[in-house]
Amino acid sequence: MKKYLFIALAAFLAVTSVSAQLRVKMGKNSPIEKLGRAEIAIANLYVDSVDENKLVEDAIRGMLEKLDPHSSYTTAKETQSMHESLNGSFDGIGVQFNMVDDTLLVIQPVTNGPSEKVGIIAGDRIVAVNDTAIAGVKMSKEEIMKRLRGPKGTIVNLTIVRRGIKDKLTFKVKRDKIPVTTMDAAYMIRPGIGYIRLGSFGMTSHKEVSEAMDSLKKKGMKDLIFDLEDNGGGYLQTAAKIANEFLEKGDLIVYTNGRRAPRQEFCAEANGRWRKGKIVVLTNEFTASAAEIVSGAIQDQDRGVVVGRRTFGKGLVQRPLTFEDGSEIRLTIAHYYTPSGRCIQKPYKKGDREDYAMDLDKRYKHGEFTNQDSIHLSDSLKYYTLRKHRVVYGGGGIMPDYFVPLDTTKYTKLHRQLSAKSIVINHSLKFIDAHRKELKAQFKDFNKFMKTYQVPQSLVDEIIEDGKKEKIEAKDEAELAQTKKYLAIQLKALVARDIWDMSQYFQVWNETNEIVLRAVQLLQTGK
Repeated sequence: MKKYLFIALAAFLAVTSVSAQLRVKMGKNSPIEKLGRAEIAIANLYVDSVDENKLVEDAIRGMLEKLDPHSSYTTAKETQSMHESLNGSFDGIGVQFNMVDDTLLVIQPVTNGPSEKVGIIAGDRIVAVNDTAIAGVKMSKEEIMKRLRGPKGTIVNLTIVRRGIKDKLTFKVKRDKIPVTTMDAAYMIRPGIGYIRLGSFGMTSHKEVSEAMDSLKKKGMKDLIFDLEDNGGGYLQTAAKIANEFLEKGDLIVYTNGRRAPRQEFCAEANGRWRKGKIVVLTNEFTASAAEIVSGAIQDQDRGVVVGRRTFGKGLVQRPLTFEDGSEIRLTIAHYYTPSGRCIQKPYKKGDREDYAMDLDKRYKHGEFTNQDSIHLSDSLKYYTLRKHRVVYGGGGIMPDYFVPLDTTKYTKLHRQLSAKSIVINHSLKFIDAHRKELKAQFKDFNKFMKTYQVPQSLVDEIIEDGKKEKIEAKDEAELAQTKKYLAIQLKALVARDIWDMSQYFQVWNETNEIVLRAVQLLQTGK
């Protein structure tokens, strides 16, 4: 029995790339021996057969669930998917798509990507992949993506239906590396004021932001709005590189510290592109982790101001421990601290993930999103910025310098239900598909589109009528009028996205965003 136990334990220790760095007590009463004995006993003696891999995975998850809310385990598939969104590329055919009536509709082929090179265009419907039908067969989006993606250099045969052409078209597409961008938008929002919105902190984010700043400076940017709303974070090193663009040499950006992880500091190197012009950082309750590091550094160093609402409060550092099968543990080893010494992490109870998950809901019900006075912070959490000695608070997340309440009346219950049921997006996609050519011919210049285009009232009315079929109706005329107003703006933004790109989407939508508009006001009034 002992022979097999030690073989199993040796195999267990070999799967992690850091095992050589870890000292494991292998004594008679050690926890690791106990765990190994339990697994061997269940696998060999239990009344029914068991999946040993799942057994071990469940044990790992069980251990991690008793720790902090951000230590986690992911399978090889989950790990690959998680890294693809941050690593800057994946192997595939290179199309943006959405599903309409169980059919894959190409929104845009990636510029210079494999699909564009063979002639696939926006509006094409992919109905079969390698002779397997994917249209009208209730196939999940994940399964379709699995069939379209594959190793670089491999060939996939696509069958396509194109509007205006009777016969189906076939294309041989050679898969290639497809770039994944993390920057949502970059444009001049007002004369002299540039705007950059970053969706996450990935491997390519620093390059994307740097190039955007260079481009905006050429267009006359004097001040910058850096939008980190809904940015859930990413790589610490990327956050440090981006913060470096705004700070002076030696300025502390963030430091980490943990029980077994000694203090590590990240400081600016004095080679940043935007060390003089004004900067306003935008945050909300979904701004987290790396995005909080950048927000806190700019605030604590008195380099700029933060506008919006208190951030999420994710200030735990995870270290990835990768197994040979591609699965991964992300184990919390330290805390993030802003330059003034604030710990970004909000309070939590070990093992109580449900309470942690409900934190934003509690903050909403408490009134924090709508009323700044509902936020009560203890004097013991008081810190001071490093140059102007302004009061800032710890206790979780970054408190904005200028609070912008959430307008709970802006999007009606009717509007939210229409969106949740995908009625809005489905009508939008069908409308754009039917009118793409004429829209592109009429609006070759986006500025003209921005100033003059209005979505047809008939499109808004169709969405309202479709909602009624699903028993989704306005409670009164006031709700109906409010819904129609913002539906029209949302649809215009969706048209802009599908005719141009996400940057144009945000140019339309930001004119209704109170946090963005407050930042513009502050810069225009010189505050």
